[in-house]
Amino acid sequence: MPRIVSIYLPRWPIQRFLVAQSNAPRSPDTIDGHYPFVLTVDAAGGPRISAASKPAETEGLAVGGLVADARAKVPGLQTRPAMPEADARALHRLGLWAMRYTPSVALYREADGADGLFLDVTGASHLAGGEQALLADIVKRLRHLRLGARVALADTPGAAWALSRFHARNGCTLAEGGDPGPALADLPLAALRLGDDLVQTLRRLGFIRIGDLIGKPRAPFAARFDAILLKRLDQAMGRREEALALIEPPPLYHRSRQLLEPVVSQAAVVHVATRLMQDLVPALVAGGVAARALQLRLFRVDGEVRTIHIGLAAATRDPAHIARLVELDLERLGEAIDAGFGFETISLTATVTEKFGQRQNRLSLKEGRRDAPPADAAERRAELIDALRQRLGPGSVRQLHPVARHDPAFAEEARDAAEPEPAWPTADGSRQRPPLFLDQPEPLQILATRPDGLPDHVRWRGSSHHITALQGPERIAGPWWETAAPTLPDKPGKEEYGWGKLGEEAPSLPDGESPRSQKRNRFEDTEATRERSVLLPAPTYQDYYVAETQTGQRFWLCHDGRQSWSLRGLLA
Repeated sequence: MPRIVSIYLPRWPIQRFLVAQSNAPRSPDTIDGHYPFVLTVDAAGGPRISAASKPAETEGLAVGGLVADARAKVPGLQTRPAMPEADARALHRLGLWAMRYTPSVALYREADGADGLFLDVTGASHLAGGEQALLADIVKRLRHLRLGARVALADTPGAAWALSRFHARNGCTLAEGGDPGPALADLPLAALRLGDDLVQTLRRLGFIRIGDLIGKPRAPFAARFDAILLKRLDQAMGRREEALALIEPPPLYHRSRQLLEPVVSQAAVVHVATRLMQDLVPALVAGGVAARALQLRLFRVDGEVRTIHIGLAAATRDPAHIARLVELDLERLGEAIDAGFGFETISLTATVTEKFGQRQNRLSLKEGRRDAPPADAAERRAELIDALRQRLGPGSVRQLHPVARHDPAFAEEARDAAEPEPAWPTADGSRQRPPLFLDQPEPLQILATRPDGLPDHVRWRGSSHHITALQGPERIAGPWWETAAPTLPDKPGKEEYGWGKLGEEAPSLPDGESPRSQKRNRFEDTEATRERSVLLPAPTYQDYYVAETQTGQRFWLCHDGRQSWSLRGLLA
């Protein structure tokens, strides 16, 4: 069951304003928070109150009232214009701060007040010493930031929101897991995040608290009221999921440049990307990491954004290498990148990083400067893979990896070249393998055979070949789990596994013999044996031979245990 924390910040715009003011130098027009203070917005009929401090509420001022009426009621009322954008930015920063408790943090939506946070702490509360200790720590830390908060923890966002706004005692409320009905029953209907008009209509019908709705037949409510009523009730009770729009933390390694004049040429974009990577290197070095994937974003004058994803086979901090990859990608995309009237802003972000150890530079006496160390084989390989992928496109460069299979045709598979270089097993010199495998086995026509049944003359691709030497066989069997499973009889008794045909009586055994001794020759290639082993899977194996022809060619022949022969590869 999920566990959700709701952090409600009463009078958030007022709190945000006073905290920001306290961090700024004092001036003659500084607001005194101990006296009535309101934030205002322009509206039809004159400015209206958008937020009021606690002293202002004590004087009877309320959100939505005319500022002129408020001044008449409270002489000396302090007012300032509301700044909703600053409030939203500060709430987002507070959400990033809350990620100390969990990476899953969401802001209240505008319809929910835009004055709080949701934290999904499922499986994370033990890190703070338990759920009660977690709530207490949140309140204490927010108080240290000079922010008053009321927090609640419940199984659903709807229940946590309701408890934090309408029930939080001493700043904290902890609802036990399970049915949230008892914890919500005494709360007013406004705790379901319903509009004022709907709440008033329900009150006139006698529904005052959430408990008045719980357990009532749903059909009358669905017929008379908007769907939002049952939706909010179900979300609070956990009968309907509520998705949270989680915020994403800003990238740690990011650089951008606003250009004095828009650029359109490929060379200019590559130049700016190189400078951005150079600016990014000190941060990467300080973090002890290197870039494994980068994102280059090109912001056009008309607002369109072009994004180039740069995946790397190995972590790097080399600006020249990144510049080369950007150039190759721009060449591949061509007109698809479409600079329009030019790019006015370019940004570079290291989206994936990994640990990168320090390396010893070598001192070059040439031109009296220090050079980067020479690239080793792994670095050169990674740079080659990066260049090919940027030129040919993602997924276009692959490499072979070993597979633990006896059949050479299936002993390797192609994977993305960005994966770590595989460790190939040591070659077994006793087994000859052709350097050239055919994509598909090619059938051979047997023109003549030897006395032992092996081919002497074969026809392949329209030409006949006389075999002068034949080495083998090397028997290679398939995996046991790929063998067809036997079909078992429905009723045991008359049918004994491995004995007789289905429906026949099991044969009587001579004195002194057991079924085990009778089964020792069950794989003899005789008609009787094949009938007896109707329940046993046919063995899956192939015999391989190295054949040398009169003209010096060397073939790798395959015999499947029946009469068919095929050519699987060519040897040197």
